[in-house]
Amino acid sequence: MTQELNLYIMSDSVGETGLRLAQAVAAQFPNFEAHYVRFPFIHTEEKIYSALDEAKKENALAIMTFVTSGFAQLATHYAKDQGVIAIDVMSPILSGIKSITHEEPNHVPGAVHDLNERYFDRISAMEFAVLYDDGKDPKGFLEADIVLLGVSRTSKTPLSLFLANSQP
Repeated sequence: MTQELNLYIMSDSVGETGLRLAQAVAAQFPNFEAHYVRFPFIHTEEKIYSALDEAKKENALAIMTFVTSGFAQLATHYAKDQGVIAIDVMSPILSGIKSITHEEPNHVPGAVHDLNERYFDRISAMEFAVLYDDGKDPKGFLEADIVLLGVSRTSKTPLSLFLANSQP
C-alpha cells in the first residue's frame, strides 16, 4: 500500500516550474503517491499565509518558486514559525547567477513565458515547414536550413516540426 505525499507548489506566476521540479523529485520515492496542489499567482502576504496554513493542516511540503522581491524570505520565515517544511528553489539560483554576472535579477514573475524572438523564430520555422511540405514550392529548398528527403508517409513533416521546437 502506497503512502500519500502532499506537495504544495507556491508561486507568483503559474507554478509550472515548481510542479515540474516536484514531479521529478517525487518520482524518486516510488512508495509514495504524490498529490500536487498549486497555489499560483500569489501576489499578497495574505495568500502566502493562507497557503502555508493549509500546508500545515495537510502536513504538506511547500515548494516555493517566488521571484517577487521579499516573498521567498517572508514565506520562509512564516513557514518556519508555523513548523511547515518549505523549500525556496529560486533564491539560491538567482543568487548564484547574480554572483557570476554581477547583475540584479529583474524579479518579474512569469518572465519565462514572455513571447520573445526565439518563440517567433520557432513559429516561423513551423509555418515554413507546412508551407513547403511535400515540395509544394521548390523555391523553398533554397531558403531551408535543412531538406528532408524520403518516401511518402515517413514522418518528415513531424520531424521538421520537432526540430523547429527543439532549438534552445
